[in-house]
Amino acid sequence: MGLLDNFEKGLERAVNGAFAKTFRSGLQPVEITAALKREIDTKAAVVSRDRVLVPNQFRVRMSPADHARMSGLGPALTDELVDLVQKHAASQRFQFAGGITIDLAADETLAEGLVQVDSRNVKGQVAWTPVLDIGGTRHPIIKGRTVIGRGSEADVTIDDSGASRRHAEVQWDGSRARVRDLGSTNGTQLNGVRINEAILEPDGVITIGRSRIVFRVLAQAASPAPRADPATERHDVGGFWGPAE
Repeated sequence: MGLLDNFEKGLERAVNGAFAKTFRSGLQPVEITAALKREIDTKAAVVSRDRVLVPNQFRVRMSPADHARMSGLGPALTDELVDLVQKHAASQRFQFAGGITIDLAADETLAEGLVQVDSRNVKGQVAWTPVLDIGGTRHPIIKGRTVIGRGSEADVTIDDSGASRRHAEVQWDGSRARVRDLGSTNGTQLNGVRINEAILEPDGVITIGRSRIVFRVLAQAASPAPRADPATERHDVGGFWGPAE
């Protein structure tokens, strides 16, 4: 199976359910993924025998109509794109200078269905951000314990009659995660298997009642990127990073 096939499968998961209705026409998410992949491969720079550097900041330009549809999904689609960019870079042994940022932008010059990607390398610290993705809504995880349940006392509340008030918790120590059932009535599943407590890997799926909860760890920029020096700044078609004012 080719790499792009893997990307397509990942995006197929991202646009299931309500997402599918959004993308019946116009630009498709898989086309954004393919454009990001091409941009990474094209801009890969060999620094040394064991180090190939690729861009870590991307602006994805599309028509206003396509942008309105994509933006309607909130952060869920962007998170999926960041995750797939990470996986593509890892498969090719590419490296980033800092955290990954992907911005979606409307461009009046582009017809519906077309996409353009601009990119650059920005050195910076990587912030590993753990989140729980529930129905397309992202819930950041705090360090320590994050309780999931139906009750108002839970840190992440789910509207599910099959969930207990304090159903399960995700434990995060800054680098690793575990999931633990809190004596719930209907139990907790991880990747389809009922558990009491288990290691929670990235992309692991927690099932509580009818709710599907995906655990993700995103590599994001730790702070806003510094403005580039106008003497060395790259000029891209479309004005992504034009001369400093």
